[in-house]
Amino acid sequence: MTYAYQPPVYSAPIDLDLSRNEGRPTVTTIDLDPQDLAAATSRYPDTAGLARAVAARHGLSVDRVLVTAGGDDALFRCLLSSAGRSVVATTPTFEMVRRYTAQLETPLIELPWWDDDFPVDGFLAEAVDSPGMAVVVSPNNPTGNVVTEADLHKVSDSFRLVVLDAAYAEFADEDLTTAALEMGNVVVIRTLSKAFGLAGLRVGYLLGAEDIVRRLAAYGSPYSISALSAALATEELVTRVSDAVDFAAAVAVRRRSLIGLLDEMGCRPLPSQGNFVLATDVDPSWLVPAAASLGVALRGFADRPELARCVRITVPASDEDFVRLEKTLRSVLTPQALLFDMDGVLADVTDSFRAAIVATAAEFGVTVTQADIASAKARGNAADDWELTRGLCSSAGVDVPFDTVRDRFESIYQGANGRGGLKLRERLLVAREVLESWSNRYPLGIVTARPRDDAAEFLDRFDIGRFFSVIVTREDAPSKPDPTPVRVALDRLGVDRSWMFGDTIDDLTAARGAGVVPIGVTVPGDDRSALAASARIVESIDEIEEVLNATKS
Repeated sequence: MTYAYQPPVYSAPIDLDLSRNEGRPTVTTIDLDPQDLAAATSRYPDTAGLARAVAARHGLSVDRVLVTAGGDDALFRCLLSSAGRSVVATTPTFEMVRRYTAQLETPLIELPWWDDDFPVDGFLAEAVDSPGMAVVVSPNNPTGNVVTEADLHKVSDSFRLVVLDAAYAEFADEDLTTAALEMGNVVVIRTLSKAFGLAGLRVGYLLGAEDIVRRLAAYGSPYSISALSAALATEELVTRVSDAVDFAAAVAVRRRSLIGLLDEMGCRPLPSQGNFVLATDVDPSWLVPAAASLGVALRGFADRPELARCVRITVPASDEDFVRLEKTLRSVLTPQALLFDMDGVLADVTDSFRAAIVATAAEFGVTVTQADIASAKARGNAADDWELTRGLCSSAGVDVPFDTVRDRFESIYQGANGRGGLKLRERLLVAREVLESWSNRYPLGIVTARPRDDAAEFLDRFDIGRFFSVIVTREDAPSKPDPTPVRVALDRLGVDRSWMFGDTIDDLTAARGAGVVPIGVTVPGDDRSALAASARIVESIDEIEEVLNATKS
């Protein structure tokens, strides 16, 4: 069964995408007068100028260059040309090798290649049955390992055609392009998507012997890239190759730092010569969404069993982004503290605060349902139950002064005239044993919109106050979603990375704004989708025990 390629999708908003190995952000300009622009957009593209620029870069004749729509197009042409004969490749490797061969019903023979030497003996053994071609990705994606010139030569001596996918060659210690082309039957695939930072243009090319290039040109589309892409790519190759070289050198420095960081955290990173690093001992079901909850996209491989414990991380394009990645990884994998909202997380307030909202509104002739409350909470800016009650009344056309709403609410919640308040209906949502266990491993803190006296009373009533080192209440900072109360908790605890449990979008927004990993806790009847941007959604905070046990705290 074949299916369309789907890029990674994240529930949280992403502003640092390290999942797709794209290169440096590049600003390209092209000076075209209106007549030339009209010609570029209304006529089929001429890529001869780009082919000449590519040929000049590699010191080749233009007859040895085939411009393609990214490296993918070049790879697909090679596989189309094999006419159904088997292909030998490594695993894990660039996923389009497996995808394209499946689509073409071409037998694929995969040889394991992780961080050890290239499996040259396996390739030579498979060559006995005369397969159609060998595909070698070097630096390999997603592992980052590389083939040596000697091993590539052995493979070329045994196969009719060898495809060297060198999309990440600029980042490697040695570029094998020239040596590979001297072997005669090796074609080299390159791209401008990585070191040149032009992924949006979809420009790649294939280099090889003239007769092979001529044959491969017959496969695929006749006009593979647009005229504007060709013009922009030509300008980049003619004037800014040195920028790509400098960028690749800077990536190599940050790559070493990333490998060291992941190694320090016990993630078993593989040595890499690409612009990415593969961590091989992590839980992608936690790391990927947790990083995304802080706006950082990493790449997991849910549909590839051989990569079940792996996450690939693109090396950030700047030192500033690297600092952010480091903070994100440390926060997700090595938290220093745990923070909790109180209502809906530690305290079941369905029959207290939420019932008080309903009862208070009723005193002013307004009918409010639990569904109304849940919808208001899902919209955000609803941490203050007094203000939330006043807003629900106002939406029903009944305007009541804030102080009046607060006083009536408090009399219902606290109790008055010898009548017990709804606060007595609250119950503890997490076992004391769990809190005690966690407090022995981490400092714990509470960030709540409750007044200080109400928060303290709840903690005393259930005898759990001793487990919390810090309690931040409405008197200490603005209400969530403002991140200030979360930052206050971090400062008082003396830490800079933490997880936070909350039951509303306001909790999650405040946590993310403070750089704290947000974990959503569902309340029965509430809209679960409102918590979609959290690292994980649980029905009870003790469900996170397994993840905590896997951290390196």
